[in-house]
Amino acid sequence: MSFKSIVRELKEMKDGIGNISRRGVEGKHWLGRAKSHIAPDEMLPDSEPFQEGRWANLPPELLLDIIRRVEESETSWPDRAVVVYCASVCKSWREITKEIVQTPEQCGRLTFPISLKQPGPRESPIQCFIKRDPSTSTYLLYYGLVPSEGETDKLLLAARKFRRATCTDFIISLLADDFSRASNTYVGKLRSNFLGTKFTIFDTQPTYEVPIRPTSRRNRRFHPNQVSPKLSACNYNVGTITYELNVLRTRGPRRMHCVMHTIPVSCIEEVGSAPTTSDVFNGLSSSGSKMKALVPDINSTSTSVSPVTFQSVREPLILRNKAPRWHEQLQCWCLNFRGRVTVASVKNFQLAAATESSDAAPTVDQEQVILQFGKIGKDIFTMDYRYPLSAFQAFTICLSSFDTKPACE
Repeated sequence: MSFKSIVRELKEMKDGIGNISRRGVEGKHWLGRAKSHIAPDEMLPDSEPFQEGRWANLPPELLLDIIRRVEESETSWPDRAVVVYCASVCKSWREITKEIVQTPEQCGRLTFPISLKQPGPRESPIQCFIKRDPSTSTYLLYYGLVPSEGETDKLLLAARKFRRATCTDFIISLLADDFSRASNTYVGKLRSNFLGTKFTIFDTQPTYEVPIRPTSRRNRRFHPNQVSPKLSACNYNVGTITYELNVLRTRGPRRMHCVMHTIPVSCIEEVGSAPTTSDVFNGLSSSGSKMKALVPDINSTSTSVSPVTFQSVREPLILRNKAPRWHEQLQCWCLNFRGRVTVASVKNFQLAAATESSDAAPTVDQEQVILQFGKIGKDIFTMDYRYPLSAFQAFTICLSSFDTKPACE
């Protein structure tokens, strides 16, 4: 059987999985309406309804070879979605896929949603772009160089701005039409202070083991099934973004620095390593059949005023923007974006790791750009990031550039 026929069979199986899953859900609703009746065990939906299918009984050696070839042949979206289909067939396929699919740091690819929380590659950056919709205050992060003419762009993350009385919140989700913090697609948020000079990054999935639990009670609007039993229903402070205050109100570029509380500064060394979430299928449901089950367990959050903070590393990674140079002929500030930015904007920036010089004053390593962000068209921006930042962390830093900052410019 050729690989094209295998891919065709997987896609047909995906449609069948959705139909059977819906029938299972309908059965659950029927049992719920007759709570006083006693149903036989045969009527209960099987926890692994697809384990006994024809694809589940393949020899492990053959299955390993098939998934490895599919993973190597599909290198970009939307074709790479076939790798996700392989993982959603059954438990045996899922375990094999977990062994084959590597992290973005190792292969430079984004496959499963958990890849958005893992550090990018060390050598070449992962290139993405952001679409802004001013009418709805939404920001969509796509995987790719520039927007394509068709609808083949891979949506990674979506954010919506919510203005409060004393702050601004950017709610980040895996879907562009669901920004509810009670949803299982909720990823995290970015919150600014009143002046728009300081931003805090909140994550719902801690990289480190959380040493303490929040003292505030869980919000009653969340259903108990929506909260992971391993994690507290709250946000975790993973980073801080600060824009320097411009007291004299002089014209000039923004100056910003980011403190990543959960990333040690030693990770930028050759032998260093950044914390990585390795459980690719952390939030997989018991059935393991639906594609939605591949969303990591980043379910809920609390509305407490003081969210839990990670056990910060002793020397966290600090990122500072590279200072632009003044161009006399163009009469503007310039940075070398290597062709990825084409429109001048106050939002454009490049971030690099800040190091300590001999006089203990922080400097910026001008060679290694970890994150760059810039404008290429009306409401279109590019975002290129690399190790040790993840797509989620890079996206939140770029979102801070969209907020108004009357005290900085």
